Amino acid sequence: MSSATCSPPLHAIQARVISRPLAAISGLLILSAFPSAAFACATCGCTLSTDAATGYSTASGWRINVDYTFIDQNELRHGSGKASPEQVVNDPSAPVLGGGEIERGTINRYINVSATYRFNADWGITFLLPYVIRDHSTYGTQLAPYTPSETSPNQISDAHVSGFGDGKILASYQGFLPTHNLGLQFGIKLPTGNYGGEDINGDLVGHPVTFKSGPGFGQSLDTSLQTGTGSTDLIVGGYYFQPVSQNFDAFVNGQFQAAVKENLDQNGADFRPGNTTTISFGVRYEAHANWVPQLQINWLHKMADQGFLADHPDTEGTVAYLSPGISGSLSKNLQLYAFVQVPIYSHLQGYQLFPGWTGTIGVSMKL
Repeated sequence: MSSATCSPPLHAIQARVISRPLAAISGLLILSAFPSAAFACATCGCTLSTDAATGYSTASGWRINVDYTFIDQNELRHGSGKASPEQVVNDPSAPVLGGGEIERGTINRYINVSATYRFNADWGITFLLPYVIRDHSTYGTQLAPYTPSETSPNQISDAHVSGFGDGKILASYQGFLPTHNLGLQFGIKLPTGNYGGEDINGDLVGHPVTFKSGPGFGQSLDTSLQTGTGSTDLIVGGYYFQPVSQNFDAFVNGQFQAAVKENLDQNGADFRPGNTTTISFGVRYEAHANWVPQLQINWLHKMADQGFLADHPDTEGTVAYLSPGISGSLSKNLQLYAFVQVPIYSHLQGYQLFPGWTGTIGVSMKL
């Protein structure tokens, strides 16, 4: 079942760059943990660029980042608008099925932990591991024509997912410019989270979570809703930041992720997550020493998942979010940040659950 110019003098730029903690780079790398760990739909959120939350630095040493993200996918959507259960059944995204799955809701909670070590002003490496908590409910696949009884309470199947997701190892290099404000990142996502599904014969493959109640009891939850994808992915990205006035900084970053090896690779039991591209840009207001308001635009495009275990018609889409937030310094080495994301554009293939908003809070500490 289915379920991201007026500039001050160079010496001012250098002073501000060097004074900022490395948490921004850590945050940027945390961003790359979200897509693979959090896609309960094609484009449900998970695009926040937390690099801008705490700023950039060339400072060497360790930094730990922990953040919590809440995403409530409570709205059924198709294309750029809302969808109804009647549409899902009578105008299915996969007509050959003669109907469609009416999803009810998915609540996602992510605890993302990263540890970054910066060797010097040029090189750094980050280790990331998400913990996924997900509650998903669905009315199941219904055949046309739709009747209201198909969305009655006794048709609801529920599943609960919790566990570590797919970890990542990412390296960063920002030695291209003397000011160290242009960087490149590259790395790998590993299949450390549980993954699996129901093969062509109805047998469970991998270690999937199954529905705990309702008509779907004992059946596998969608492969895309498990804590991991079972794939090894390559990741490449880049970032650039620049003061644009006395009190404002601007940044832009992007990342591309693609699976290169799938553990679920047998005929009738194969799955490959769709490639993802994220781009974020925004500004930070730095007139105050201890708190920094900021605003981001986050854009994401995800290709459709592939394979027998994939919900191919309902896992591709493009979205953009407006993300206001703020960071605050509790001490020289400890910072907090909080963001809210509000969708401002979406174009989703098939029928997907989508959030009205998402929220993230985090803490960053230099050791």
